[in-house]
Amino acid sequence: MNGRIVGAIIMITAVVAGAALYYLQIYGFYREVSDAEAGQVQMLNIATGALEPILTDNFSAIDADSSPIRYRACFTTTHSHPMLTETYQLLEDREPRNAPVWFDCFDATAIAEGIEAGAVLVFLGQKNVHYGVDRIVAIHEDGRGWVWQDLNDCGEKAYDGTVIGEECPPRPDSGS
Repeated sequence: MNGRIVGAIIMITAVVAGAALYYLQIYGFYREVSDAEAGQVQMLNIATGALEPILTDNFSAIDADSSPIRYRACFTTTHSHPMLTETYQLLEDREPRNAPVWFDCFDATAIAEGIEAGAVLVFLGQKNVHYGVDRIVAIHEDGRGWVWQDLNDCGEKAYDGTVIGEECPPRPDSGS
């Protein structure tokens, strides 16, 4: 009889802990970001090297303070692919990170398929939004757009323990 009680307590504890972990990962840390807080969608101009805002509509974004790569946003724009490729810095080999299922405008699988098919172009939104993290902007030929944050080379080195090297700036918290 005691074994059943202990087993039941362990099972109940595991179910509660699993449910709490699921909730925290999918819902708990995320918050919706207001238009004022998010600012404008910006991309790096090839000619000037400066960030420039692009025209957007229907902007929606989420973020979490628990990680610099949890930012996701969706928008629409009237800019054409030819204009964008002539003006802004394109990126290669970038795949979107998954978003919580409740943020349904951001479907990472569909975006990745669009990138592979050539219907979605990927641009550098902003370098080092946080140390070692770049903001990435992807725009479909029909005007739908998405934003996410991803580790750059320095960020990958810093977070996996590799020696960063001279090509990366010092970490802000390193005191150097």
